[in-house]
Amino acid sequence: RGVEAAMTTENFDNLPDVDEYAREAQERWGNTHEYQESSRRTSGYDKDDWARIAAAQRQQLGRFAAIFTSGAAPDSEEAMAAAEEARRFIDEWFYPLSPEMHRGLAEMYLADQRFKAHYDEAAPGMAEFVHDAINANADRARSSEDS
Repeated sequence: RGVEAAMTTENFDNLPDVDEYAREAQERWGNTHEYQESSRRTSGYDKDDWARIAAAQRQQLGRFAAIFTSGAAPDSEEAMAAAEEARRFIDEWFYPLSPEMHRGLAEMYLADQRFKAHYDEAAPGMAEFVHDAINANADRARSSEDS
């Protein structure tokens, strides 16, 4: 019941101003290949694409919350699979995202209080869980490359 109660649309409706994020992203990463690729891809998205993206993000958040509240470890198969799904989603819709680059996003999910609050509002402590699951998934990807 806790996950269902936490997973309301309010979690998404109360996010900070998207335009503010867009300005900040351009200032911080505007000269990067990833930012330019994301801009190229998203410039062609219509309202239906954005609705699909939002629905997929809600589903990902719900999946992480269900795994987290089940008591699973961040390096469990289901947590790493959720992290991989989140990585592939960004890779498909926005810009190429390697498991190693995904680590950088995971750091931001803890360091930036807006992102941390987004995850922790869904389930307290979940930001750290998502961070750890992303790192476990990147570790797994690295070890499979090494073998």
